Amino acid sequence: MKLKLATLALTGLMAAAPAMADLVFPSLSYRTGPYAAGGIPFADGYADYFTLLNERDGGIGGVMTKVIECETGYNTEKGVECYEATKGEGSLVYQPLSTGITYQLIPKVTADGIPLHTMGYGRTSAANGKVFSHVFNYPANYWDGASIAVNHLLDINGGDLSGKKIALVYHNSAYGKEPIRTLEELSAKHGYELTTIAVDHPGQEQKSQWLQIRRERPDYVLMWGWGVMNQVAIQEAANIRFPMENFIGVWWSGSENDVLPAGDGANGYKSLALHGTGSDYPIYADIQKYVVDAGKAAGAGDQIGTVLYSRGLYAAMLAAEAAKKAQEIHGTADITPAMMRDGMEALEITAEILEANGLPGFGPEFKVSCENHGGPGLGMVQQWDASAKKWNIITDMIQSDKSVIDALVKEDSEAFAAENNIEMRCN
Repeated sequence: MKLKLATLALTGLMAAAPAMADLVFPSLSYRTGPYAAGGIPFADGYADYFTLLNERDGGIGGVMTKVIECETGYNTEKGVECYEATKGEGSLVYQPLSTGITYQLIPKVTADGIPLHTMGYGRTSAANGKVFSHVFNYPANYWDGASIAVNHLLDINGGDLSGKKIALVYHNSAYGKEPIRTLEELSAKHGYELTTIAVDHPGQEQKSQWLQIRRERPDYVLMWGWGVMNQVAIQEAANIRFPMENFIGVWWSGSENDVLPAGDGANGYKSLALHGTGSDYPIYADIQKYVVDAGKAAGAGDQIGTVLYSRGLYAAMLAAEAAKKAQEIHGTADITPAMMRDGMEALEITAEILEANGLPGFGPEFKVSCENHGGPGLGMVQQWDASAKKWNIITDMIQSDKSVIDALVKEDSEAFAAENNIEMRCN
C-alpha cells in the first residue's frame, strides 16, 4: 500500500512539473525573390532534419525541437527584423544564409548572448574565436574556398600557375567581395594574373562581363555568385563557348538550379563542395519514412537530395550535435543560448558521428575550439554531368593554404577587435 501511495505521489509530481520548453532553432529563410532558388531547398533541408529528430528520436535529449521560420527575402533589413522578432523565443542559434545579414547580426548576437553559425559564408575573420565569441563559420570559410579553388588549379597545372590569367566574376556585394583579398595574396605567391569583374544585384544582366571575358581570354574563371546570377553566368559562358571545365564556382554557385537551365551547355562546369550530395546516404531513407511519407516535409519534397537541401540538412545536423554537446557539458536537456554557444565551441565531428547520423563520409572530421571557430578549411571539387543530370565529386578533400589564410584572419579580426574595444579571449 505504501509503495502504491509513493508511486501515485511521484506520478502526481511528474504531472504537476512543467514540461520542458522546445529547443528553438529559428530559420531566417527566403522562399521569395531572386534568390529563392537557393533559399527554398536550404530551408527545406534545415526544417526536415529537425522534423526527423522529433518523429524518429523524440527530439534532442528527450526535448522536442521547434523551427521558427521567418521570411527575409534575402534582404538585410528584413533579416534584422526577423532576428529581433524571434530572439525572445528561446532561439538557440541563428543561421541567416546571407553575408549582409550576418554582418549586421554579429554585434547583436554578441550583445544578446546568442550564437551565430555562418557555414561557409559571412564574415570570414569570425573564424578567430579569440575575437568573435559568439560567431562560428566551420567547417570552412570564403577565404578557404578561394584557396581551395587555387589549389585545385595548381593540382591540374603541375603545381605552377605562373603566367596564367584568372578572372573572378563576383556578386557586387559584401558576399561577392569576400575572396578578393585572398586571391590577390595568392596571385602574389603563385604568379597568376587576377582580374575582378563585378555583377550587380540580382545578376540577370551580364552581357558586358562575358564580352570582357571573351576579349581578355582568361585561362580560368572563378565565380562568387548566388541565385539567378549563377544561372545567367553559366548560360553566358556556354554562349561564348568558354571551356566549362575551366569555370569554377564557389560552393554557393554549384547547385542543380544553377546548371539545369543551360542544358548540355553546362556540361563539365565545376564548383567547390562543402560536403557530399545525392540521396544515396542512409539518412534519406529515414527522411522518406518519418518526414515525407508522414506528410511532414517542409516543402514539396522535390528538393530532397539536391546540393542545397543537403546543405540545409548538414547545417541542422551540426546544430543538433552542438545542442547534444551543450546538454552533455551542462548536465541538462533544457539548454539556453549561452549553453548552446558552449556546445558549439566544444563541438567535435568524427567519422563515427557522421555515420551514426546516416551521413558516412559526407563532410570533414573537425574539432572546434575557443581559438578556432572556423574548422579545418577543407573542401572538394564537384563537376556537373549534364547527360546524367548529377554532380560528381572529382577530388579528395583539399586543404586551403593556412599560411596565407591564418595570417589574413589574424590581421582582419585583430583590426576589428581594436576598432570595437574587444578584449581577446582564450588566454
